[in-house]
Amino acid sequence: MLNKFQNYIAEKHLLQKNDRILLAISGGIDSVVLCDVLHQAGFEVGLAHCNFSLRGIESDEDEIFVKVLGEKYKMPVFTTSFNTTEYANENKQSIQMAARELRYNWLEQIRSENDYKFIATAHHQNDLAETMIYNLAKGTGIAGLHGILPKQGKIIRPILFASKAEIEAYGREQELTYRTDASNQSTKYARNKIRHLVMPVLEELNPNVVQTFYENAQRFIEVEQVYKEGIAAYRKKLLESKKKDILISIAKLQKIPFVRTILYELLKEYGFNAAQTDQIIAAFEAEAGKIFYSETHQIIKDRKHFILSEKNDRDSGFALIERGEAEVKKADLVLHISEVPAEGFDIPKDANMACLDVDKLEFPLMLRRWKEGDYFYPLGMKRKKKKLSRFFIDLKLPRIDKERVWVLTDNKKHLVWVVGYRPDERFKITHKTKGVLKIAIQ
Repeated sequence: MLNKFQNYIAEKHLLQKNDRILLAISGGIDSVVLCDVLHQAGFEVGLAHCNFSLRGIESDEDEIFVKVLGEKYKMPVFTTSFNTTEYANENKQSIQMAARELRYNWLEQIRSENDYKFIATAHHQNDLAETMIYNLAKGTGIAGLHGILPKQGKIIRPILFASKAEIEAYGREQELTYRTDASNQSTKYARNKIRHLVMPVLEELNPNVVQTFYENAQRFIEVEQVYKEGIAAYRKKLLESKKKDILISIAKLQKIPFVRTILYELLKEYGFNAAQTDQIIAAFEAEAGKIFYSETHQIIKDRKHFILSEKNDRDSGFALIERGEAEVKKADLVLHISEVPAEGFDIPKDANMACLDVDKLEFPLMLRRWKEGDYFYPLGMKRKKKKLSRFFIDLKLPRIDKERVWVLTDNKKHLVWVVGYRPDERFKITHKTKGVLKIAIQ
């Protein structure tokens, strides 16, 4: 067992000799065996035990057992207790999900605070097989096919190479004592159903089924890498960055095979799910303007592209600007404001600056997003009223840019400036102007 352990950590590049390891230990045979193997291999180890307060006095006895184990191996012991049931109810989670979340958050805290390099867990081949079956039964992509990985971030599984039978045999050989959790025999939980009801049937078909799952998992890891490289190639081919947006050519999408899978992989990192991917594909031939939202992003169907961008909060509020203010910040916009005499002032030809007759303005001004129904009198159009929606059409402004437009209004709700595009004719500088309000986009 020790030789196989050392070969495995070398093959998977899991540990260096001087690495300090925090072992997540329950007191059961799996984690006790890992504790012993790490000790035999000469690693510096700390033991971390969670009391989930789910099994009454048995949970407390598990904690005591781990503290005694720490004394035996001369390892520091970290313990904590959780009211797991209360946490699960508050967060509307299953007990298993709540316990997992509590456990890993605490383990990372202890690891970081005590300068351990990795958190080691005692997952083994049987756990791997059960996870793969569970993922397949619930629905999974290619990543779920390989089940548990030897290393994920700061978490390592150094005995993933071993079967439950090998671990139990090692425990007997070394005469190790450990705790037994009676709840592991119950078929109340999904994993236990797989362990006690599904795996025995599969073992009748293939007595070495656990090893077979392990070997399959190694192949699936390699397949996933090839898959990722293919997706990366499509990402480079299909996604075009333009300022803050990403353009996805509809014509190119229509030419690629397996478009559903590829588009899903490209969009999932932005929060879009498989059902939304189907909706986006169905919109290939739809009219421009359709919008799809994830928690963080939006996709707008344009004529030739899908435009992917961070979600624009249309109700992101407003900012009031009193006379004399020098700077205003709102979302992605920063305005610099100054007041200067009109005499000798030359009006710059710059869409990013508005120069207004300050005496025609009634303060405070308001900076807000534009909305349907807004209108103004565009500078240079001789008092001709125009709705902003029509103004944007005349500019051929893409939908995504319309969503980002800010406007400045005065206290009478008159639109003073379509920020970055055009001031209002009513507030222009004339020969009678005495003071100029300069407002510039940073």
